Amino acid sequence: MGEARVQDRLEAMPLDALMAEAAALRDAAHGRVISYSRKVFIPLTKLCRDVCHYCTFAENPRPGHDAYLSPEEVLAIARAGAAAGCTEALFTLGDKPELRWRQAREALAALGHETTISYLAAMCDLVLRETGLLPHANPGVMSRDEIAALRAVTASQGIMLESASARLCEPGQVHHGSPDKHPEARLEVLRLAGVLRVPFTTGILIGIGETRAERLEALREIAAIHVEHGHIQEVIIQNFRAKPRTKLAGAEEPDLDDLLWTIVAARIVLGGAMNIQAPPNLSPGVYQKLVAAGLNDWGGVSPVTPDHVNPEAPWPHLEDLAARTAEAGKVLVQRLPTYPEYVRAVDTWCAPAVATAMRRASDAEGFARGDDWSPGETRLPRMPAPRLAAADAALARLVDRATDGARLDAPEIMRLFAARDADQAHVAAAADRLRAAMSGETIRYVVNRNINYTNICTYRCKFCAFSKGKTHEALRGPAYDLDHAEIVRRAEEAWARGATEVCLQGGIHPDYTGETYEGICRAIHSALPDMHIHAFSPLEVTQGAATLGLSLRDYLARLKSAGLGTLPGTAAEILDDEIRAIICPDKVNTAEWVAVARAAHALGLRTTATIMFGHVETPLNWARHLLVLRDLQAQTGGFTEFVPLPFVHMEAPMYLRGQARQGPTFREALLMHSVARLVLHPHITSIQTKLGEDGSAGRGPGAAGRRQRPRRHADERKHQPRRRDAARPGISARGDGGAYSLDRAQTGAADDALRDAARGTTAQVLPCGGPGAGGADGATQAGTRVARGSAPRAPRQRPKGLWTP
Repeated sequence: MGEARVQDRLEAMPLDALMAEAAALRDAAHGRVISYSRKVFIPLTKLCRDVCHYCTFAENPRPGHDAYLSPEEVLAIARAGAAAGCTEALFTLGDKPELRWRQAREALAALGHETTISYLAAMCDLVLRETGLLPHANPGVMSRDEIAALRAVTASQGIMLESASARLCEPGQVHHGSPDKHPEARLEVLRLAGVLRVPFTTGILIGIGETRAERLEALREIAAIHVEHGHIQEVIIQNFRAKPRTKLAGAEEPDLDDLLWTIVAARIVLGGAMNIQAPPNLSPGVYQKLVAAGLNDWGGVSPVTPDHVNPEAPWPHLEDLAARTAEAGKVLVQRLPTYPEYVRAVDTWCAPAVATAMRRASDAEGFARGDDWSPGETRLPRMPAPRLAAADAALARLVDRATDGARLDAPEIMRLFAARDADQAHVAAAADRLRAAMSGETIRYVVNRNINYTNICTYRCKFCAFSKGKTHEALRGPAYDLDHAEIVRRAEEAWARGATEVCLQGGIHPDYTGETYEGICRAIHSALPDMHIHAFSPLEVTQGAATLGLSLRDYLARLKSAGLGTLPGTAAEILDDEIRAIICPDKVNTAEWVAVARAAHALGLRTTATIMFGHVETPLNWARHLLVLRDLQAQTGGFTEFVPLPFVHMEAPMYLRGQARQGPTFREALLMHSVARLVLHPHITSIQTKLGEDGSAGRGPGAAGRRQRPRRHADERKHQPRRRDAARPGISARGDGGAYSLDRAQTGAADDALRDAARGTTAQVLPCGGPGAGGADGATQAGTRVARGSAPRAPRQRPKGLWTP
């Protein structure tokens, strides 16, 4: 639609109709989310060379008042913000005061700097290093070199265009005498930021003498620059507020309808995907109307510092802002100073040091982490009660289709993973009802022992803190390679303590061949013919077959003949080669992993299926992974269960190098179980959780439609941090790189963990003989398997009617 036609429509259509159109555009792109940034406001200097007629932020030098905040003052403000849960340090300051004020030049010299922006860059670096807050800088007009210098130490930058009308710089107008407010100078900053790939904030100030046509001109200028560079992350629509002691103290302020019209115009001109913001403290009491006009962001809100630009307008309390947002049918979600779409491509848009901090502060969607939980934490974050009255109707229809067994596509699955507030509650409740219908109220477990036969590995998976090579001595102790006698001894010890299964995995040793894995199975099976052997991921199988020149089917048949009972579906990580190229480029790819599982299923060898989530992937990759599993299961029926493995970041090399997030949030861990239950239905009906890593034993199965079950799997140990014996009463660590055995005298403690898992339900906790415990036909009893690991000592006689090898 041409510019003239858009302007005609905006001028001619009733405001209510325009607002409905703008809100629909917003909803199609942003759903129910209204974001905000929890910030601390750092006014580095209030000196400025410009003389805007409406501004009370800028001050003249005053005796006894420092021209700039000192580094100590900057850090004190930033630390107060960090303690209050802020993630953004907003640096606001006057424009190039050293070009006008001698006091500014002298103060900068004393601080060791020639320019204000040089000092600003140093303070951004200081705050980033010392507090972890992510700096956002608004220093005014900048050169290319200055923008580049700030890019190295900031998450984002910004400059308010305010107006594209040069008329406002003429005598008698608000920007007369302010050289940095000339539109071309400010538009050039926007262009340079785009060239340098800086996530950038801009906006317009309404009510300062401009016309509506001039507002539209400014919005079109912003849109054109964004189309070229894609870097405008938000556009602020700020309403002028008259302030005492300014030339515009008596000027008329824009009314609410004028503000709403301009928000609508920004949404229509800039499109549904753009982030449109209006400061809530400048329009108290009308939040629902602002939301209805099409905004999707409240901007920065500080629990610590005032709005130094509008000190007469206090920030809303965050609880009140959340409640008012919910009244408008939306969910308030904290973001970082950089918007999610840029966080998800952080290596493109941020310098390396900033990218590391950004990853560690973000969730899988690119919003701020909603909690400080990490896998293994036993103190769980409080899940707030939903504020919205009901789930979104479109989401509810997706859930109904999944419950009916329909195959959802990737965008639909992503919508489920994006569920928050009442939407998340609806997803979890539906998943739990499905669990009850398919699995009943019985929770089963199997007593096993993990035996990691070697931690020497030729692969270099970036998440792995398990494998050893010549340069890996610092990671979790020395290298080892167990002989058959030691492997059998450990299996016999496990059998004596009530185990019914051993789980065998290890590194890909350069000297191992397919005969090595076959020999391990034969040794155990010969000594313990009734012990179930659950062993070898698709990676070991692929490597073993290749060394012998055998097909996957022929090699798996040899392993089965040697005593192999089932296979762990580990080495899956994320079944999307886009992610595998980042985290494990030399490992089996998605098609190769699927080929092993397919071949095993064809031989009657059942396998588990896993996902390792919370590192570099996004919900799109989760969706693709689940669809790979669902589609294969629909063909073969060979998966016994789905096991979500939260990424344990603490010792993972890619986390230590700043290349990964710090695992999933607790919300994401719950959603993974809920969404998997729905998406994999009716093909994979047993969803497993890992009590030792998600810390959720006390939540009960109803938390996410899963079966609570402790599990210790060998491949999982490859990215789990070291645990000391004292930290786990009743479980003694062995020298096999992370396998654990139950202390006979302390198994009651493990039993209590299982009972806690069933608390609040009618669930029974029963032992089972091995993977896929089910009916006489050997099919998995949906949702009833409990993982291998810390569990009560099972009876030596296997329970009748359950799985037998």
